[in-house]
Amino acid sequence: MTPARTSLTSDEVRGHLAMLAFSALVAGSFSLGAIVANDIDPQAITAARFGFATLVMGMVVWFQGSFRLSYFAAPWRFFVLGGLFTIYFVLMFEGLKTAHPVSAAAVFTFMPLMSAIFGFLLLRQITTMRMTLALGIAACGALWVIFRGDLSAFMALEIGRGEAIYFIGCISHALYTPMVRYLNRGEGAAVFTFGMLGAGTILLGALSFDKIAATDWMLLPPIIWITIVYLTLFSTASSFFMLQYATLRLPSAKVMAYSYLTPAWVILWEIGFGSMLPPAHVLLGIGATIVALLMLLPNDAQERPRVGGTE
Repeated sequence: MTPARTSLTSDEVRGHLAMLAFSALVAGSFSLGAIVANDIDPQAITAARFGFATLVMGMVVWFQGSFRLSYFAAPWRFFVLGGLFTIYFVLMFEGLKTAHPVSAAAVFTFMPLMSAIFGFLLLRQITTMRMTLALGIAACGALWVIFRGDLSAFMALEIGRGEAIYFIGCISHALYTPMVRYLNRGEGAAVFTFGMLGAGTILLGALSFDKIAATDWMLLPPIIWITIVYLTLFSTASSFFMLQYATLRLPSAKVMAYSYLTPAWVILWEIGFGSMLPPAHVLLGIGATIVALLMLLPNDAQERPRVGGTE
């Protein structure tokens, strides 16, 4: 029996708009990250972006007046989330040392499928037949892009080292999404993001102190500082806020469905940096991921998420 469709609430509309902006901002980190990945240690640049982003989100929380000591009564929650995102970003930069930005963005599109699995295990969120079909189409489109439309490479499972490393990081990111709702106790998106970023900064500082200290920060080329500023203001603080905001209003699989747009955004970023369009047969895979996103936008009654927090 076909599930009843329900109209989107204003909260859900805002959640969708937040994720649209999220996908565009995240795409920039692939292109910029690929440029600097071999010029700075992944743990060092991740520590820098987390540290600066913590300061930015701290100011946001301060001016909002939303800071409450009671929100940090169980700080272990922020260290769990910070640890998951730390793993993701470190492995992302490690993977971008060899992976092409578009291929890495295609790997990113596997996260909705993994988020749907984790969302069911942790939150018992229902994945409808339409959602399952869309996730399958997107996975096929992602594989098409990763293997560049070469069926012989797919049959031989010729996956690049960078893509494989980044895929492990994406598993961590996919688990992070439902964990936000699972661990949230009513905190708003800004303060919850601040807690997670702060915890991630502490973890990176403790575990990567030698690599951070070994980096000659004063002699880094300007492009690295440009990348750090972008990652701090747009791809970390802003996108984390949008992800937290949307996760509290939409099912995990639907939140991460916006990752399907990432390869298309990355292509636009790459063109902006002077690259050529990928071959037409590769664009077919990107088109499939966009079709999957459009399939996931309508709302079915049983997909309505539990309300975890407000902002």
